[in-house]
Amino acid sequence: MELVTPEITQMLLENGARLVREPDFDPCPVVKFFTPDAAGTWLIAWAEADGQDLMLWGLCDLGLGYPELGPVLLSELLAVRGHLGLGVERDPSFCARKPLSDYCAQAIIAGAIRT
Repeated sequence: MELVTPEITQMLLENGARLVREPDFDPCPVVKFFTPDAAGTWLIAWAEADGQDLMLWGLCDLGLGYPELGPVLLSELLAVRGHLGLGVERDPSFCARKPLSDYCAQAIIAGAIRT
């Protein structure tokens, strides 16, 4: 499965452009990534082009109990491997039901991303 499809890329870039125009815009996550053999989870809501790469922005949880809002390069996600050597996967069943700020607030309380 392709980690980031052209459609997902377009939605992420559109959200990023909208944030430039509307700083108070609170987008819903577009995509959820996870490590099937580790505790990593990423809820990505927008992106910016970074040369040949994409800078993805969202809620990042490495499974250490401290989820945080921030950036991750797509190339970095593609390089992540879990305990069994498996790469990051996209959750095809994920459908955001609230804005990213709500996921952030919940994650701070729980110490982990809950979707």
